[in-house]
Amino acid sequence: MAVQPLHTKNAPAAIGPYAQAVAAGGFLFTAGQIALDPATAQIVGEGDVDAQTEQVMANLAAVLGAAGCGWKDVVKTTIFLADMADFAKVNAVYARHLGDARPARSTVAVAGLPRGVRVEIECIAKLP
Repeated sequence: MAVQPLHTKNAPAAIGPYAQAVAAGGFLFTAGQIALDPATAQIVGEGDVDAQTEQVMANLAAVLGAAGCGWKDVVKTTIFLADMADFAKVNAVYARHLGDARPARSTVAVAGLPRGVRVEIECIAKLP
């Protein structure tokens, strides 16, 4: 089973020794996406969890799209929150982007996230 890294210019470049996503065994495993603007590598919506979640979902959609996937192909997501009090706001943005898709999901509060963001999301999708 080959492991193939994926890269798209439509999502932020990796800020460490990892790939934006990896295809393996018929699935796409994304790295966690934070609210980085792909063009500037700057945080979007400093302190605004709604704006940050919008950017995270756009970044994930770009990574999924580069692999020929969409939200309907996502089987599992994990949401990392700096503060569980943001859950309802993040959930509303997440639900709007996913539409009718209903992947399995975990949501966890963490002590901190890269670059001080409020939300990070990763997913696993079935490749077409």
